[in-house]
Amino acid sequence: MSAKVYVLNGPNLGRLGSRQVDVYGQTSYADLVALCESTGRELGLDVTVRQTDAEHELLGWLHAAADEQAAVVLNPAAWSHYSYAVRDACAMLRGPLVEVHISNIHAREPFRHHSVVSAVATGVICGLGVDGYRLALHHLAAHRAAS
Repeated sequence: MSAKVYVLNGPNLGRLGSRQVDVYGQTSYADLVALCESTGRELGLDVTVRQTDAEHELLGWLHAAADEQAAVVLNPAAWSHYSYAVRDACAMLRGPLVEVHISNIHAREPFRHHSVVSAVATGVICGLGVDGYRLALHHLAAHRAAS
């Protein structure tokens, strides 16, 4: 039986490939979905990838992941920096949470340097482009094997 992993993405990430390519790269959102799904298959993980620009929708997905005790790879995007609602939903998770940022948030504008989500995450990957998602899935697969 494969482990359930949700890869959840916040606002504007559906615009990957056309949004600030100097910061976020040229990989499209469809390519990111394909990367996560294929990596999941290789690792024996049941990966579901979702993106929303609606905070309440992300909260619902996090609540469902908590109820299922599923692992989560989360790029909260702008919500990282100020959404206590997203942070509190993440704190309810019973499976591991890996926070991922495509860009290095610590090398950008000062308001991006802090994430309210990081304090409740199992780990944080930032600045490695979309490869951060692949690394997060590898970590979760290894974590599952060690449990």
